Amino acid sequence: MFLRIGIFLCTNLAIIVVLSAVMSVFGIGSYVTSQGLNYQALFVFALVIGFTGSFISLFISKWLTKRTYGIHIIEQPNSDAEAWLQNKVKELSNQMKIGMPEVGIYESPEPNAFATGWNRNNALVAVSTGLLDHMDADEVEAVLGHEVAHVANGDMVTLALVQGVVNTFVVFFARIAAYFVTQFFSSDEEGEGFSGLVYFGVSIVFEILFGILASTIVMWFSRFREYRADASSAKYVGTEKMRRALQRLKQLQELPADTRAPEMATMKISRHGGWSRFFSSHPPLEDRIAALK
Repeated sequence: MFLRIGIFLCTNLAIIVVLSAVMSVFGIGSYVTSQGLNYQALFVFALVIGFTGSFISLFISKWLTKRTYGIHIIEQPNSDAEAWLQNKVKELSNQMKIGMPEVGIYESPEPNAFATGWNRNNALVAVSTGLLDHMDADEVEAVLGHEVAHVANGDMVTLALVQGVVNTFVVFFARIAAYFVTQFFSSDEEGEGFSGLVYFGVSIVFEILFGILASTIVMWFSRFREYRADASSAKYVGTEKMRRALQRLKQLQELPADTRAPEMATMKISRHGGWSRFFSSHPPLEDRIAALK
């Protein structure tokens, strides 16, 4: 759920900052001339960094997620629960006509699940121990259907394309803003080297700021795709199972703070108001439940 998007966005932002720094240090794609900025060269520079950063994030997403959360991949099931999970994902994958994803479990009291991977035939579906502890078989099946649907719908690849476009404009406008800020505060006496160093530092700051703001576009896209994944899961496992799973998540989040695990209080899949709703990867659970009706 949120983990899939959060890891992707954080990795993507880190990569474009590093790529920007490396290309600037080695003078690759120079776009600053004696007459000012060459906007065409700058846009090509931003395009290369933007899509390279996005697709590197996509290609390493599965590898990075496994190591970040210590996911145990089920190769030979060691219990009835593991065998059921593996068989259910296989069944859903066959129904949605995709290759069998890797299936994993990770330790966390927070009920959560996610799918990731650059290829719909080489993905990963993982669930938390908290999800298995708090949901019955029908509810878990609906969550698995939702995550397999993300893979079948090509959501990670589409997200990478959207992120690539967003990255391009983030880098483009960050470099323009940094250029004019540097020109405004610099003077001829400071020398070209100093101005270049200041410009490099200011451009990185703008990239981070613009990148955070632009993530609202990616989050809007993610919220839109959640409804589609819900609908796909409802199609294959049944609307009632999907509705029950969402209702169960809503009930878990609405537990009094002193009766639920601390991690559950930070769930990103339901509650968000004010400005925070623009940075949420998922619509409110009540909206998702209503949409199923």
